[in-house]
Amino acid sequence: MMSVSAAVQIAILYVAVYSILKRAKGSRFGQALTGVGILAAALFAFSYFFKFDVLTRIVQFILAYLAVSTVVIFQPEIRRILMAIGAFGFLEKRKYHADGTPDAEFVAKTLLSLAHTRTGALVAFERGISLGSIEETGVKLDAVFSAELMRSIFTPPLPLHDGGLIVRRGRISSAHCIFPVSNNPELLVSGMRHRAAVGLSEETDALVFVVSEETGAISVAHNGKIVRYDSEGDAAISPLVRWLSKAIPVEEAGGGIMQGAWRKAKALFAFGGGEKA
Repeated sequence: MMSVSAAVQIAILYVAVYSILKRAKGSRFGQALTGVGILAAALFAFSYFFKFDVLTRIVQFILAYLAVSTVVIFQPEIRRILMAIGAFGFLEKRKYHADGTPDAEFVAKTLLSLAHTRTGALVAFERGISLGSIEETGVKLDAVFSAELMRSIFTPPLPLHDGGLIVRRGRISSAHCIFPVSNNPELLVSGMRHRAAVGLSEETDALVFVVSEETGAISVAHNGKIVRYDSEGDAAISPLVRWLSKAIPVEEAGGGIMQGAWRKAKALFAFGGGEKA
């Protein structure tokens, strides 16, 4: 039976090797490291099964030589990898998932930053029902979601600030779109952005977020209903993250044991106590 000490050593070794391989992925050093690893594994397996002691010693000598040569040849890349690991970058919460979709908390903070500056915004997240017909009314972008781009789009008097923005599979699909306006009499005193958000949610299953330029409040429209949240303080970020976890599909594979556990825990809390959609 494996002892606790052995399990801890294996875990430490796993984290160390995984961190190095992840940082080296896609680089020349990573390709060389992969080739050396495959060659070493094949030679050691061959030597072990056929009991070639002399060949085993030669392989060990060659690997030691390759280790020294690798450090000399790939010194800049190794230094960059070690600096990244030393900065604990693999423990930082990332803005984007492996498939390129933005993290729900990052999107929530972006909306809150717009609310704090009273920058009006209307953002629809496509879900099951296509928003292709709505997209045709605006300007196609197909851009990576970023706080800087969102601020640039919705800052008046820039040409794209008016109208709605569509996010499809985590990317900004189009801006300056015309959303259908709701005829709900309860919204007659509401602004055009809020009526357009509810109107789109009445016709599709999209999640639509509105940032009021008058009050700075953030509203979420879904299934013809709208919920408003005060952007002051940190109270609004939790419900926004829960809504956005439903709006942004994540297809992230791998990532290690720790990141996998984090994703499962985040999903559990995101769906456990959110508003009924």
